[in-house]
Amino acid sequence: MTVTRRIARLSTISFVFALTVWGQYSVAASGPPPQDVPANIRGLLQQDGAKINGPNGALCEVWLRSATPTGAPNNEKDVTLTNLPHGALLGVIKYEAQAQDRRGQTVKPGLYTLRFSYYPVNGAHQGVAPQRDFALLTPIAGDADPNALPAFDQLVAMSKKASGTSHPCVLSIWKADTDFKPGLDKEGDDWVLQAKLGDTPLAMILVGVAQS
Repeated sequence: MTVTRRIARLSTISFVFALTVWGQYSVAASGPPPQDVPANIRGLLQQDGAKINGPNGALCEVWLRSATPTGAPNNEKDVTLTNLPHGALLGVIKYEAQAQDRRGQTVKPGLYTLRFSYYPVNGAHQGVAPQRDFALLTPIAGDADPNALPAFDQLVAMSKKASGTSHPCVLSIWKADTDFKPGLDKEGDDWVLQAKLGDTPLAMILVGVAQS
């Protein structure tokens, strides 16, 4: 499925995240992944990440993988990233300040892996997004194998350690397709980061809670 997102932009951002300011949030180039990321994961990440600054200072830093994860693709309905296997490691995110995930759950400062998943078609997620793609956060201390492809139930259990609730900690993502332009933009009440996951254009809502 192709999800078309109309995002107004004030300027074109180069693939290196030059400082971009729009309202309350901005994105700038970040340095390499921190040394407290395990070496076997750090070696898979891009050396220049994206640093998101908010009204109260630094919010988070994101480092995506330098190559698209490989494995058996999925054929799930209403999933845009059909080239990715479930559970694939997408990258690492470091929260400098307390934040919220897509459900409005508290995300504590710290380091987390980002793994690919999609919400189940069970009637409990109606209207949360036009696509089913999500990134699940897991505390990096308990997720040391970059090649692991955890099944849905296993990944949800891992991610509950990030949320501290009965629901995983999630960020909405999708394949950016034809509207891809690297940088940070505001879409409605959401702040969307677009960046490359290897050669795959990826969009990720870093600030914004689903209203459904």
